[in-house]
Formats: sequence, structure tokens, C-alpha cells
Amino acid sequence: MEVLRDQMTALLEQGLYDSAEILGGFLMSATASNSDLPPSTRAENMVLLADALYGRKEYRRALNLYRQAVQQCRVTPKQTVSGGRSSVQATSRPPSVNSLHASTINENEVKYKIGLCHLAVHDTRAALSEMEGIPPKARNLKINLTLAKLYRSTGYDRAATAAYKECLRISPYVLEAVIALAELGVAAKELHSLLPQVQPKSIRSPVDPFEPVRWFQRLADGHCSVYGHNYKEALEHFNYLGQKFPNNVHVLLETAKAEAAMGRNDEAVHNFEKARQADQYNISSMDEYAMLLRTRSNQVELNRLVHDLLNIDPARPEVWVASAVYWELRDDRVRALTYTDKAMRIDERLTSAHLVKGNLSLSLNRSEVAVMAFRKAQSLRTDLRAYQGLVRAHLANSKHKEALCAAREAMKAMPHSAKALTLVGDVYAQNSEGRDKGRKFYESALRQEPGYLGAVLSLADLHGAEGRNDEAIALLQRYLKTWADDSLHTKLAQILAASNKLGESLSHYQTALSINPLNEAAKKGLERLEKQMKGVDPDALDEEEDNEGEDADADAEEGEFL
Repeated sequence: MEVLRDQMTALLEQGLYDSAEILGGFLMSATASNSDLPPSTRAENMVLLADALYGRKEYRRALNLYRQAVQQCRVTPKQTVSGGRSSVQATSRPPSVNSLHASTINENEVKYKIGLCHLAVHDTRAALSEMEGIPPKARNLKINLTLAKLYRSTGYDRAATAAYKECLRISPYVLEAVIALAELGVAAKELHSLLPQVQPKSIRSPVDPFEPVRWFQRLADGHCSVYGHNYKEALEHFNYLGQKFPNNVHVLLETAKAEAAMGRNDEAVHNFEKARQADQYNISSMDEYAMLLRTRSNQVELNRLVHDLLNIDPARPEVWVASAVYWELRDDRVRALTYTDKAMRIDERLTSAHLVKGNLSLSLNRSEVAVMAFRKAQSLRTDLRAYQGLVRAHLANSKHKEALCAAREAMKAMPHSAKALTLVGDVYAQNSEGRDKGRKFYESALRQEPGYLGAVLSLADLHGAEGRNDEAIALLQRYLKTWADDSLHTKLAQILAASNKLGESLSHYQTALSINPLNEAAKKGLERLEKQMKGVDPDALDEEEDNEGEDADADAEEGEFL
């Protein structure tokens, strides 16, 4: 029997789970036929076979054997278990598979494996209950990290924060704990106290350009700034890290997302592309990149991105969010909605999936479903896009009061955000009685962030709604002196057309398309304007052209990546 145990251990260490499972069957038969074996040895043999089953992803069979092993453990006197601040042990076996070829097994280690089995079959509550049964002093790094994730996924943020902090006390290099604590609202100063500290000059190495102390703190500061919605400050930290670690994928992605949140879409696209060039097989944050390409109506690049992601790993939820965004752009919203549901089945806590589902539901006139999707996104992460979606969904239901409450929630969560101020202004601007208040919020947003063009466009719309086209034109022309932006040119062209200044309108539509050839609003506006200039009713052929467009889409569909 000793030979079987040794060989099983060797097979497990090399990840040969199929062979180990077959051999384990013979080991268990030998165990059952030997009545003289002590319970501790029986338990060890059960754990070896359970490890093989876990490796084969037969989680329920493994769970049954792990439980039997724990029962066997309790027949023998319990041994003292060391835990706490031990370092992570390198291993090739999927669960924690420290060698159990000793006289007794570690009962807490087996409990941890039971918890992993519950997680694998999506029984989060049972996994949490099992992990909490491990005494705090016996919890090593991997146990604390798993507990922290479980607490967070079940909404116990305070317990998750404590568990993540314990991870950093054991090892300050667990960067996912640093990022998670920033997301949970822990202040940067408190995070610094958990990170590696500056060594005295007398013991510091003379030349260490990659000393982790400083850049760890900058990384923590960057993530704290992101989740405090101070994107300008976040960019300063990430740009520092980018200079120190060129082409680092994590830094490039965080930089891109911060730039996108600030409305600097060209720079964001550039950094997303740099991240893809640095690692063409990376999938993390590619859902955010897809959503950015959608706002730019860049169907060609979005097609290429989704094609690549599907070839890399279709089991990742980000892939299906990107697919949903692509089909939304193709106007196949029902198909897109099935892909968001598929993404959520893989990971129900992926914020982007709920955001995309909310937008799709709104476009399908399912405003109540949209409200639930945006609320879920908001509960997962304080994201302005969730608040914007809620406002649009409530307004679609003519629930002005609820829309105003959602906008004010955004302003409270992001008090220094010009976008949040603009959102409140947008709600007030819906009614003629609230337009004066709306104007004040737009002006306040522009004082907060003079370069925020969203407030400029909304203020121009407000002037237009009140028949003050000249003021709207003057406002847009003033900003165009500083920002050569296609959306500004498009808005100006629309207002000029409404003022019957068709020649000037034509010029600005053309300028908008020269800046961004994919600007759909400019394309449609230019098409309508050209018909007006020819004396043709711009709406007369819309239905016929739509039918032709559908035929063209049907012909091209065979060539799609899906």
C-alpha cells in the first residue's frame, strides 16, 4: 500500500489526474479490505483520491471523499496545526495540495478543499460556511484570500476588508488585495501602512531602480484615485508607473480606463491598443475596450477584437460582453441580449454585462428590466454609466422624480464630477419649469471642469430648446476655438441647419467627418442636409432605404466572425 501512496502522490504532483484517479480506486479497495489500518491512514488515502477527482473536475465526488476524510480525522486525536503567516507554497495541483503523506492530515487544509469544491459547484454559501469553520489562527494566505473574495461576493464588505488586510499582513505583495481594498473604499494612507516600508539607508541596497516601496504606494494611490473618481490624479500615478514599467499591461489598461472615464477617448483607444500589442492574448478589460469602440461606432475594429477574443478563450465573460456590444452595433439587439445573459451566467458580478444589458433593454423598450440591470451594476461598482442609465430608464417611464433621485445619488457619490453635475442638469432640462436649474448645473459643471464637452453639448441643446439658437451657436464656436472635436462640429451643424444656415451646416458636418469618419450622427445629419439642399423631403425614402440596408446586412452576415 505504501508504494501505491507514493506513486499517487507523484502522479498528483505532475498533474496526471486521470492516472491518479484509476490508481486511487485500487488504493481505496486495498484500504477497505484492511481492517487494521488506523483512521488517520484511511483519511490520507481518501484525500489523495479526492485530490485526483478535484483535478478531473469531479467536484461532487471529491466533496464526498473530503467529508469522509474529515470524519476519519475526528476519530484520532487532533494535532496542532500551524497557519497564519506562512508563505504560499508552490504546487502544480489545483487545490492546495501539500503532501499529505504523513502520519496525520491537516484537517483545516481539508476543510479548505471542501470549500473549493462548494465554490466549483456554485454553492457560495456552503463554501463560506466551511471556510469560516477554519480557526482564524490556522488561516494561511490562500485561505484568507479565498475568504475575502467570498465575503465580497456575498455582500459582507466589512468582513472582506478585514480578510484582505490580513492577506497583506501575511504578504504585502498580494496586489489583488491592494486593488480590492481600494475598491472597498480603504484610504490610501491606510493602504500604505500595509505595504512594504522604506528601509533605512544603512541597509538599503545601493542601486535598486525597481524597489517596490515607492511604486507599490503609487499603484495603491492610483487605484484609490480611480475609485474616488479622481481620474486626473489617477492618471498622474499610472503615468509615473508607465514610465517606470514600459508596456506593463496592467498599467496600460488602468490608464486607458481612466482616460475613457475622462472622455479622452482617442488616448484611451491608443492605450488599449498598446496593451493588446504588449500581450495579444490578454482578455482582462477587453469588455471595456469593446464598449469604447461601440461609442465610436468602430465596427471594423470591434469585429476584429471579438474575433480575437473568441479564439483566445470563449469561457471568459468579457468575451461575451464584447460580442453583445458588437451585435448591438449591428442592430441585432435580441442576439446581443442573449450574449449579455451568457456573460452573467459565467460571472454575475461583471459590471459591464449589467451595463450593456441595461442599454439593450432600454433600446428594446424594456425600461423596467433596464432599471434592474443598472441598479445591479450600481451595487457592484459606483459607475457613472449606471447612474446615467438609471436616469434614462426612469425618464423613459416618465418617472421624473425617480430620475432626479438617481442623478442626485450620482452627484452625492461623485461630488467633484462634472459628469454627475451634468446628469442632474439633464433631468431638470427635461421640463420647461426646470430649465433654469438645468442651466445652472451645466454652468457649474463647466466651472468644475472647463473642458468637459458633455456639459457644453447639453447647454447648447438647452439653448436650442428655448429657441436661443444664436446663443447655442456662439457657445459651440467659442469651444471649437480650443477643442477640435467632432461632436462639437456635429452639434453646431445641427443647430445651424435648424437655423436654416445650410451652407455653414454642411461645412461643419464635413469637418466632423474629417475628424472622425465613423461619426454616425454626422453621417445621418449630412445625408438629411444634402436632401434638404436639393429640395427633397429627407424622410420620404427612409423606409425603402431601411429595407435595402436590411438586405445588405443579410448578404454580409455569412462573412461574420460568428
